[in-house]
Amino acid sequence: MSSQVTSPALRQGLNARQAETVENLMAAGLEELRAVGHEALTIRTVAQRAGVSPATAYTYLSSKNHLFAELFWRHLSEDGGAAPAGASATERLQATVRALTARIVVEPELAAAVTPALLGSDPDVARLRLRIGGEFYARFEAALAAERRPGGPGGMAGPAGSGGTAGAGVLEVLVLTFTGALLQAGMGLLTYDQIADRLVAAVEVIMRGNE
Repeated sequence: MSSQVTSPALRQGLNARQAETVENLMAAGLEELRAVGHEALTIRTVAQRAGVSPATAYTYLSSKNHLFAELFWRHLSEDGGAAPAGASATERLQATVRALTARIVVEPELAAAVTPALLGSDPDVARLRLRIGGEFYARFEAALAAERRPGGPGGMAGPAGSGGTAGAGVLEVLVLTFTGALLQAGMGLLTYDQIADRLVAAVEVIMRGNE
């Protein structure tokens, strides 16, 4: 399969030819989204661009919302892994929210498509919604964690703030704040630049007394 990231649910049980078809559909879907926008895009037009039948496309994609959620998931996942910069948890979290919003606006049509898509009731979308939320949680958890020190299991101690009620509470508030800001941007109430600035300020408020 391609090195592109695809959710486990979509690639589960696929042979090499089927995996290639999925990759072609994903590439065609992103191209079509860039070309016509999320409202005009249909699974049929994506299938045509990918060179497959609509029936084949629907074998892998239950709806265009499923496509948008899958594209958004892989867009986030492809950018994962870099440790956030900053001497304190607050600085690392602020760097994380800026990096996430900057990543999202790299694909403006996808950013516009994903908010309404993730609000849908499609079971495939629901699974990806949980996975995307988990990705946000993991990014914030990594940023919140203090530097590890000798002394824990295997010579490494667990990250400060990542366990216990207080740490879990902070993480939950961070995720709720971030996803709420994305919803406001998706509704056109704020630009992504504006939510980045406001999220940086929100992180400072949330982290007061929680360092």
